[in-house]
Amino acid sequence: MKEFTDEHIIEAIGRCRIVVRNGKVVDVSDPIIADCPLAKRFAYPVPEITKDAVKANIEARIQSFGMCTPNREVLDTRTFVGFGASELLSFGIHAGILDAAVIACDGAGTVIATTPALVQGIGGRMSGLVKTSPYPAVMDQIESNGGFVLDRDGARMDAAAGMVLAYTQGFKKIAVTVALPADAEAIRKIHPGAFIVGVHVSGLTKDEAERLVGASDLVTACASKTIREAVADKALVQAGISIP
Repeated sequence: MKEFTDEHIIEAIGRCRIVVRNGKVVDVSDPIIADCPLAKRFAYPVPEITKDAVKANIEARIQSFGMCTPNREVLDTRTFVGFGASELLSFGIHAGILDAAVIACDGAGTVIATTPALVQGIGGRMSGLVKTSPYPAVMDQIESNGGFVLDRDGARMDAAAGMVLAYTQGFKKIAVTVALPADAEAIRKIHPGAFIVGVHVSGLTKDEAERLVGASDLVTACASKTIREAVADKALVQAGISIP
C-alpha cells in the first residue's frame, strides 16, 4: 500500500508557491509580483506581498475554514470577490444557466459541484491548487451535498476527466475551471459545448495567454498583462476594475 503523504501545494498571492504539510505551512517561495489590490482586502489582508505576510494569510485560512486539512468547510454563500470565478459559476447554477461546475478542491482534487453553496464554499477562498492529498472527510462532505469526486483514492486533479464524469452523471450545461492552455484546448476539442473558465493566469507567457483566451469562454485577468493584451480585441464584456 502506498504510504500517505499529507501535502498540498498552492500558488497564491503574488503567485508564491506554498507547501502545506500536516496542516502547517512549511515553505513559501518568493512572489513574482509585488502588489495586489485584492489581497489588501482579504479577510486576512496582505498589504505588502512578502513571504511572511503570505504565510500568515494561509495560516489564517487554515484556522478559519480548515483549508488543506480534514476539517475543510465546503459550503458557503458569501461573496468574496465581486466578479470572481466561483461567484459567477455559483450564480450560473442558481439561475439555471449551468447544471454543474468541474473545479478543484484541496483534500479532494477534481470534483463536480452541483449547488451554488458548494461551488462558493470550495472556490470562494481557494487559490491556485497545484497538488493535494485525499481526505475522506472532505470528500464525504462534498458527496453528501450533491457533489461528485473524481478520485477518492488519490485526489487526482484532472479537469478533462472531471468533464467526462460530469457528462456520465447526466449533466449537460457544464462549466470547468482551468489554469493551463493545454487543458483548455483539450477540453474544447472533446467537449465543444463546455463553458471553460481560465483562472490563475498571472505569469503566463504571450503565447500561453493567447492560447488560453482562444479556448476559453471566460478568463480572469488577475495580474496578467499578457491576458489583457490577448483579450483586447476579443472581449465581449469586461467586468471588475479592482485590479488595474
